[in-house]
Formats: sequence, structure tokens, C-alpha cells
Amino acid sequence: MPFFSKKFLTTFCMLAMAAGVLSGCSSDAAAGKPAGPQALPVKVITAEAKMVPQSTDYLATLRSWNAAILQPQVEGDVTKIFARSGQHVSAGTPILEIDPQRQEAAVNNQEATYKSQLATLELARVDLDRKKKLFDAGVIAKAELDASQTAYDAAKANAAALEASIRQQKVQLRYYTVNAPTDGIIGDIPVRVGDHVTNQTQLTTIDRGGQLEAYIYVPAEKSGKVRVGMPVDLLDDSGKPSVRTHVTFISPRVDTDSQTLLVKTEVPNADGRFRNAQQVHTQVVWSEQKAPVIPITAVSRLSGKLFAFVAEGNGQQAVAKQRVITVGDLVGNDYVVLDGVKPGEKIIVSNVQMLVDGMPVVPQS
Repeated sequence: MPFFSKKFLTTFCMLAMAAGVLSGCSSDAAAGKPAGPQALPVKVITAEAKMVPQSTDYLATLRSWNAAILQPQVEGDVTKIFARSGQHVSAGTPILEIDPQRQEAAVNNQEATYKSQLATLELARVDLDRKKKLFDAGVIAKAELDASQTAYDAAKANAAALEASIRQQKVQLRYYTVNAPTDGIIGDIPVRVGDHVTNQTQLTTIDRGGQLEAYIYVPAEKSGKVRVGMPVDLLDDSGKPSVRTHVTFISPRVDTDSQTLLVKTEVPNADGRFRNAQQVHTQVVWSEQKAPVIPITAVSRLSGKLFAFVAEGNGQQAVAKQRVITVGDLVGNDYVVLDGVKPGEKIIVSNVQMLVDGMPVVPQS
């Protein structure tokens, strides 16, 4: 009897629970509560029309207007280095010395020869004076006087030539000390004491800083589009334009080896952010137009096509509408939208992978 009582009690409880569930469902339906999916909260931004460039990226090299490359004018071995890399020097400051001993010996030898020639010249002058007196007295013939005059003239010419040569050699001797041609900062000094240098050896550089030029090499097939005054943007580390310059020079000819056209722009550098010989990323701007831009995170790819979701409606009544979009170049972290999105529309930028077309959403700015 207790067994049947327990079974009866269990069955009664299960029936009561089922009745409660049915009662709850019928009451919810009677209250008119929706049985569909819950609206998904999403972040949205307004698509804005911005001026976006039609451009091409190129790697450019910056070169200073005020940088000088120091090369020796003589050949020899480096004996002293007076300056150090990074040092600020004034014009005329000695930078390094090339062994001058051979040149000094040549100057000393020529000076000795010159002194000997002066003695010869003096002897010729004395002889000429004596011959003139003898000729006037009728003792010697005119031919002897002429010979003495010729010897004197030759000795005088030789002395003058030696004097000029000594001056030239002394000027040459000054080249064995390499001095700073202008005020500026010494660059790298790749040579060391004992190195043999020629007039083709780069000793160092001196840079006064200031304005730079960007050397950009544009492919030959685009050379017809380049114009003086065209905008050129220098990009920062994130790929965004940081400095806008304009084309100031276009080479009259295409380089036959690389099939590129040299284009230059002036780069202001008052804040010293750029350096001589630095390579920077640039964008040559062919044209500019207004177009909406949307973040990369708002775009999804499916079967080779790009899609974005637009929130249509307001509040609890908004739904996500999937759009096929056509995009242009990247501007920073944004796509330029050529078709599929209009300025002013609400672009969904979060939970994009969870959305389907027509899904209810709650837009949040």
C-alpha cells in the first residue's frame, strides 16, 4: 500500500508541473510577447564623405640641400683625424690630415733648385754687364753680347718658372689637411689612421641641416601623368599622410636602365624630423574626390565579394541590412567606398561576424 501511494504521488507531481508550463505559455501568448530572436546590440558610425586621393605609393630618398661630401684632392695615407662623427664644426676647421712628407720634400727640393737658379741668374747678370762694357769699348763683337744676353734671359725665365712651381706646390701642400668647407655637423668618418686614400675616397660628410628634397622614381608608363605642382604626401609609420609637399622638378628624360622618371619635391624640415639619405614612403596624388569611408573592421568577405552591414531604422525597430560594396584604395585603416554605401548611413562596426541580413539590432553610437 505505501508503494502505490508513492507512485501515485509522483505521477500527480509530474502532471501538475506540465499543467504549470502550459499555463505559463498560454499566459505569455495571451500577453502578446514576441517569440522571435532578441535584438543584438551593435556599435555604429555614420559614413562620412571625405576628400580621398587617387594615389600611388612610392619609396623616396631624402637628400639635403646643405650637405657636402668631403673627398681629398690629393693621394696619400691618413696620418691624423681631428674631428669625430656628430661634431659641429665651423668653416675652416681641420677634419683630417694626409701624410704631407713627400710633398714637403718636393717643395724643399724645388726651393733648393730655385736658390741654385738664382745664383746662376746672378752670374749671368754680372757676365751680361761686363759684356756690355766690353762691347761699348769695342773689345768684343756683337755676337758675344747677344750670347750673354740670351744666357741671362734663359736663367731669368728658369728662375721665374721655378718660383711659380714652388707656389703651386705649396698650394698643393695645403690640400694635405682637409678642412670643413662650411659650418655643419660631421657625418660618419669611414676612414682610419693609416688608410690610403685617393681623390675618389669619401672621407665624410658635412650637413648644415634645413630643407630636404625627396627623390621619387616614377615608372615610365606613368610619366605622362606627372605635373609640376602635383601633391605628394609623406606617410608616417602608420601609413597616414604626415606632410604634404608638391612636385617641384620633373626630369626631362626617363632613365634608360631602370625605365623610371625622377621627380623631386621640397620637404620642409624645420622641426628636424627627417634626416639626409633617409628613405620614406610617399603617395603621389593623381587626383582627389569626395567619397564615403568605412573602417576595415566593418567589412567582411564572402565568395570573393565584400559586404558591409547598414543599420536601418531606429532603436528596437532597427535591422541589419547586408550590402555588397565596391571599394577603392585604403586610407589609413579605412576603405574608400566606391559603391554600396552612401554618406550619412549608419555602418555597423561591431559583431559583424554574428549578423545576418534582416537581423534585429540595437544601434549604439
